[in-house]
Amino acid sequence: MSLVKLPGGETIWYKTTGSGAPFLQIHGSAFGHKNFARMTPLMAEHFEVIDFDLPGYGESIGAGARPGGMAGLAEMVFEFLQATGRGPVNLHGTSFGAMIGLSLAAAHPEAVDRLVLSCFLARYDLAARMMRKTWKRAALDSGMEAVTDLTSVAGFARGYYERAEAQAQFDEMYVAFAATKPEAFVAGTQIIEGTDLEPLLASVRSPTLLLAGAEDNMTPFNPAPSGCGFSTIAKVIPDSELHVLPDCGHYLVLEQPEQATQLITAFMAR
Repeated sequence: MSLVKLPGGETIWYKTTGSGAPFLQIHGSAFGHKNFARMTPLMAEHFEVIDFDLPGYGESIGAGARPGGMAGLAEMVFEFLQATGRGPVNLHGTSFGAMIGLSLAAAHPEAVDRLVLSCFLARYDLAARMMRKTWKRAALDSGMEAVTDLTSVAGFARGYYERAEAQAQFDEMYVAFAATKPEAFVAGTQIIEGTDLEPLLASVRSPTLLLAGAEDNMTPFNPAPSGCGFSTIAKVIPDSELHVLPDCGHYLVLEQPEQATQLITAFMAR
């Protein structure tokens, strides 16, 4: 585990696991790097996995808001790769992290070899914005424990609650979310709501794997017309392939890490 200081003043906590080609994982909102707790040991059998916390999450410290919204966050991740001497990397972003990863691949194609994007919307529809509105209010009024409850209800496939490991996973989420500052979560959500990545889709040059959960209620495959989901994304990114995992919700990397790892490693090998 290491710390690196970026030109913008942020101090980024990161760790590497395994060996091989570098594989960067960008977490979703609220989680921090523990978003990939189930996948990292599996991916580390094949790659040098790089996990890190965005500023305000886990152990990373911000230096005030980055200008530029999603593009600014992507630039920060690019600076992180430069500061740690890595690039090009393979990259997997999930949810919020997928939006950052897509922005990075579009702005700095030289930094990204292959791209994996899971469970995200290129543009949030009005229903997704309403869902996020309740989470922002909960974060500011009741703290991240309430956000954990709300996102757990929305994030997992219905059948997941019947699985033996479900309660242990919920307990781990309380710990992970508690390490996130409510203000950072709200700021990230506002960036998500203000972002439209559809214009960038056609400019992505990295071979791209898209992973969706069939029961994803947070970022559905077919959002309302005000949004842009995988039904459009898969058609517009030039060199992409799409897999929809059955019996899986938004938290794909927690619900079906083995299946996701198999799909990713096969994609990387082609």
